[in-house]
Amino acid sequence: MRIISGILKGRSIDFLKNNETRPLKDAVRENIFNILMHSNLIEVKIKNSYILDLYSGSGSFGIECISRGAKKATFVEKDIVATNILKENLINLKSTNNSVIFNNKIENTLLNDINEEFNIFFLDPPFKDCEYLKILELIKKKKIFKKKLVLKIQKKSKILEKFKKFLKIINTKKNGK
Repeated sequence: MRIISGILKGRSIDFLKNNETRPLKDAVRENIFNILMHSNLIEVKIKNSYILDLYSGSGSFGIECISRGAKKATFVEKDIVATNILKENLINLKSTNNSVIFNNKIENTLLNDINEEFNIFFLDPPFKDCEYLKILELIKKKKIFKKKLVLKIQKKSKILEKFKKFLKIINTKKNGK
């Protein structure tokens, strides 16, 4: 897996190779960033943003944001093997100064460790995990978001209706499942 753009463009990142995780494919990541960078509907820019990468795995989303000029990326991943790969990726890319990693359940981290505001949120839960609706409630309850924000969720397409109580949906894009 490679970084698509920015100061780290072309550099490789490792990822967890098992049946439980699905790394964010380069083509999907490129599509996400094209929307973030070029959509007239999105006022938040990656440069100087604060990123919260939940279910971060190897950190490809947050690392791509760092490469494109994000001020800071905060990663939350409960799997220790994935967290160790993420740490190694950040060390190898010399990106530890503008990143923080929490190896814990997202709910615990949001409740106990996160006290800053973010303007770009990325959630890429396992397809069988529907807890991310509770995560949205926690984010809203703790008010850890800036006035203008973007929230990107990678999920199965059948669950769109449940989001309307939390979000104003401005764009949906189907990639694969």
